[in-house]
Amino acid sequence: QVQLVESGGGSVQAGGSLRLSCAASGASYSTYYCMGWFRQPPGKGREGVARITSYRTIRSANSVKGRFTISQDNARNTLYLQMNSLKPEDTAMYYCAAASGEICSFEETRYNIWGQGTQVTVSS
Repeated sequence: QVQLVESGGGSVQAGGSLRLSCAASGASYSTYYCMGWFRQPPGKGREGVARITSYRTIRSANSVKGRFTISQDNARNTLYLQMNSLKPEDTAMYYCAAASGEICSFEETRYNIWGQGTQVTVSS
């Protein structure tokens, strides 16, 4: 079964950039129809950030459109989230996840594999 490990989080000032990586091992992430990035701000629930299908169809949350970009490198078996123009409200634990099936959405129950998370903190 595929395992996911996030990295690239850290502390940055507002307006800065970070690139998160999600490395898959044990199996190719291309086995899954849908890969997504989620985040959980302090004291709040988890929310979808961006998702991508094996056909490279991309959807992003309105709050990050124009600032965050999801991408994948099949050769390196890695999913990325490029985050630009970061805002304090982007502060959260960020998770990558994989889902099988024919539907790709931000419904958490559709994702059966999750990483451990990487912390992103944006200061003003």
